[in-house]
Amino acid sequence: MDKTIQKDFKNSVCASIIIVEDHPIVKEGLVSYFEKTGKWRITGTASSLENAKELLSETASDILLLDIQLEDGLGLNIIPWLQANNKKKPITAVYTSYDDFVYVSAAISKGVNVYMCKRRSVSELENALINALSGINYIDDCVQSKLDEVADILSLLSKREMEIFAMIKSGYPNKMIAERLGLSRRTVENILSCIYDKTGVKTRAELRDL
Repeated sequence: MDKTIQKDFKNSVCASIIIVEDHPIVKEGLVSYFEKTGKWRITGTASSLENAKELLSETASDILLLDIQLEDGLGLNIIPWLQANNKKKPITAVYTSYDDFVYVSAAISKGVNVYMCKRRSVSELENALINALSGINYIDDCVQSKLDEVADILSLLSKREMEIFAMIKSGYPNKMIAERLGLSRRTVENILSCIYDKTGVKTRAELRDL
């Protein structure tokens, strides 16, 4: 969005939104807010991944606004589906109560443009969406600090731990890691246990999302 369009935004409809949210009251509140401004077009709503896929298969939108947890899975899973189905990826915004670094880092890795916690007002969300339309991404301050904490945690890993961590991020199983690094499988498991302790995560999936 250029400066002229951004300046005139308050007086014009310039973007369409699809809202994917499984909490009825929150969904209705978002729809009501954006429709009342007269500046946005709500092109559809969904409460599950299945419904969202059906909607996105039939309807184009400038912005996809979604929550992390839906009725049938993670809202973030709609993003790789869009890419796999050669759909034009809209600006993606997450508006959620989840501020865990695992979810935030997963969202960023999938290319989310806006990540905002529901403790923020809808008007703040609207401002973030306007900026995203002009190419300015937004990560809520309350979660940015957690991302910084993770960066600090990873700095505590030894060189060998970082090697194994990187291979886990790439999807290698323990057996292959052991073969590639010339270690026993038990040694890899012991080092992996140390990585879990230092990062504070409990599963391999969470490690991959760091």
